[in-house]
Formats: sequence, structure tokens, C-alpha cells
Amino acid sequence: MGMVAPISLEYRMFSIRTSFLRPRQDGFTLLELLVVLVILGLLAGYVAPRYFSQVGKSEVTTAQAQIGALEKALDQYRIDTGRYPSTEQGLAALNVKPADEARWGGPYLKKAVPSDPWGNPYQYRMPGEHSEVDVFSLGRDGRPGGTEADADIGNW
Repeated sequence: MGMVAPISLEYRMFSIRTSFLRPRQDGFTLLELLVVLVILGLLAGYVAPRYFSQVGKSEVTTAQAQIGALEKALDQYRIDTGRYPSTEQGLAALNVKPADEARWGGPYLKKAVPSDPWGNPYQYRMPGEHSEVDVFSLGRDGRPGGTEADADIGNW
């Protein structure tokens, strides 16, 4: 078996003394923390606008897809009854049989008529201004007209 050489008392004392003399290097300086915060701020300033612009695009895409599904349900309603629901009956006629409709074969949607991505009800007009029927969302602001995410989104 190998023998371990004993450490001399002088070496031990030197080691203990020098460890007290060296400054400790634990943690970060204030300057290092500020540099990291500035870098994180720059990254957030670069990434956040790109991320949030995509969120707005996805809401518009969702509205367009829902309007397309509502159009298909309205077309099926028309095939069954021979006409589209009146403006007064509205999109509710896709799920609930109107009292005066004998040939109704619905419900034409699996679930209730959805709200647009901004939580507002979809608008319906028969006859429409842009096509035979108009199905549309008033956009993020919930008011007619507008630009970008506030613009109306319809089946025209």
C-alpha cells in the first residue's frame, strides 16, 4: 500500500494565511449585473414587437376561418330551406330552429355561434351589401371601418 507523505506544518500555515489575504470572488459586481440587464432589455426590445405583431395576425386569421365556417353552415341552411335566414333571425338560426321554418334540418353548427377573436358577436346581414349575405367582424375596436387589426373582416 502506498504511503501518503505528511504535509508539513509550514505548508499548512502558509496555505491558511494566504487564504485570508486573497479577496473573495463570489457573486457578481454591480457593473456586471447592469451589463446583463442592458443586454436583456435590448433582446426584449427586438423580440417583443415581432412576437406581438404575430398575435394580431393570428386573430385576423382566426376570424377569417370562423367566417368561412359560418358561410358553409349558411349555405347548408339554404340548401335545406331554399333561402338564407333573415337578418332578424340572424346566425342563431343555424343552431335553433326558427318558428316559421318547416324544412329546417339543423343544427348546422356543432357548437353555439362563436364570438369573434376579440369577444364580439359576428354581424350578419341578409341581403348583404357585398354579396348575397354578409358575415363579418368589426375587428379589434368593435366599430365599423378601421385599419389594420381594427379593420372589418368579412366574407367579401
